[in-house]
Amino acid sequence: MKHTQQPEALLVLQDGSVFRGLALGKKGTAGGEICFNTGMTGYQEIYTDPSYYGQVIINTTSHIGNYGVLNNAEQESNGVKIRGMVCNFFSNIHSRYTADGSLQDYFERANIVGIHGIDTRQLVRYIRSKGVMNCIISSEILDPAALLAELHKVPDMEGLELSSEVCTQEAYEQGDPEAKLRVAVLDLGVKRSILSNFNERGVFCKVFPAKTPYENLAAWKPNGYFIANGPGDPAAMPYAVETVKQALDEDKPLFGICLGHQILSLASGISTYKMHNGHRGLNHPVKNLITGHCEVTSQNHGFAVKAEEVMDHANVELTHINLNDKTIEGIRRKDKPAFSVQYHPESSPGPHDSRYLFDEFVKMMKE
Repeated sequence: MKHTQQPEALLVLQDGSVFRGLALGKKGTAGGEICFNTGMTGYQEIYTDPSYYGQVIINTTSHIGNYGVLNNAEQESNGVKIRGMVCNFFSNIHSRYTADGSLQDYFERANIVGIHGIDTRQLVRYIRSKGVMNCIISSEILDPAALLAELHKVPDMEGLELSSEVCTQEAYEQGDPEAKLRVAVLDLGVKRSILSNFNERGVFCKVFPAKTPYENLAAWKPNGYFIANGPGDPAAMPYAVETVKQALDEDKPLFGICLGHQILSLASGISTYKMHNGHRGLNHPVKNLITGHCEVTSQNHGFAVKAEEVMDHANVELTHINLNDKTIEGIRRKDKPAFSVQYHPESSPGPHDSRYLFDEFVKMMKE
């Protein structure tokens, strides 16, 4: 087989480290916070998850692109949300007969710049040691010094408010309008599979833009409130914190996932912080302290809730803990019908150990 020569590309990290590889996706330059996902499947769900907005993803699994893409079934939003992608081996051909096309064509249409031929094991070990940082990829600027100068223009994730950029701009409804249960969803970057999990349980959802005032959500007369996942720094979202505070005062059931968990924590007076490295992958072990059961979970977050403040809070109970690093994975309010988890119980992709949380929320609303 004759191989065409692939163009060169550069990856430059914020500390000046340079990695050389081959270009994938669209020719160009892209920068963002670099982070790694350890999942061995589900790359399209990762790329379209709004929580990854503003980030460059390292896929740690060796082969990417080999099963192509599906234009609708594996989309978690209306399009690709990552800024760039780094992998070891990138496949320009795909074997799944149901695929709608190749990952290369998909990235070209979405204007996504990437690099492959990188020793991702070496790169991830480096980032795990040094901590999260910004990076820049280019297949058009091959001078490391010039690329580093461009990298200085990329904003840090800490302090960034991004939910209003990725959320719906107009409220919309999903599910059966005749359903007995109605949930108002505060869209901070919600995944489609979360809404599907509600619909499958007989819940009618109305999805509201991130900065929707509480009064607008309450006017729909929902049975409960859901605070969605999303990108950015939760400490930069006082508008969402205020909405959740007001919703808590109504004493209706409230459920938060990922960023929604952090917003509930902030609304309860508990601080968040930027992690040395976030949790991103499909195999994070979490213990449910209420049942004593362990769950293998899907996660995607770079901020976390301060453990000491959870433990000292009179009205907040710790419900879930990460078995790798003991970070907070779930809380519930003692004085309100409200709870949240840091991980993703919808798990698309990932194991379905944690979908019982949707059932618990539904049960709370019925009661």
